[in-house]
Amino acid sequence: MADNQCKKPAGWVGRLNLWRMNKSHSGLTDWGLGHVSVEPHYKILDVGCGGGRTISKLARMASAGKVCGIDYSEESVAASRRENAEAVRSGRVEIREGSVSQLPFPDATFDLITAVETHFFWPDLPGDMREVFRVLKPGGTFILIAEIYKGARTAAAKMVEKHADRMGMTLLTVEEHRNLLAGAGCADVRVIEEADKAWICAVGSKPTAQISH
Repeated sequence: MADNQCKKPAGWVGRLNLWRMNKSHSGLTDWGLGHVSVEPHYKILDVGCGGGRTISKLARMASAGKVCGIDYSEESVAASRRENAEAVRSGRVEIREGSVSQLPFPDATFDLITAVETHFFWPDLPGDMREVFRVLKPGGTFILIAEIYKGARTAAAKMVEKHADRMGMTLLTVEEHRNLLAGAGCADVRVIEEADKAWICAVGSKPTAQISH
């Protein structure tokens, strides 16, 4: 049950877990977002929005834009809407229930797409990454941010890696993060580590259309 609460929070235990994640992931999120540019007019998608803290950070940064969040947990959607209630009312934030495997958005919708502590549980990582790439605008940026990866040297990371299969988690090495983004079509892929904390972020962009001569 505890394992599933990380993957798909539900009930009062899920609400408690979402509150905890909002607090514990805040520093990680700030560190990751420091590696991308967020313009005031951007339209942004946060995949696996959890308790909604990342959405609130992004909404402050994209002050003249719009931030959408999606999560397949009903409890997470409710928590994210509560966390961002004023921005939801004003129309600057929209949060939907749905799956990364079938995003309810047209092609080339977003300037920036974020995924914080969520890709571990995606049902089909390569396919789901291609779906994320589909809704990213040409020239847009995708960033994946996580506090654990395969091969990290901290004791906590080694413990999670040991039990990852039982927890339903897919952990990637540094190179596998790079290959995940490149395989979906991303260009200019960078993978940044904060080795002492086992933090990682992978950043890539969608190439602009080539002009034929």
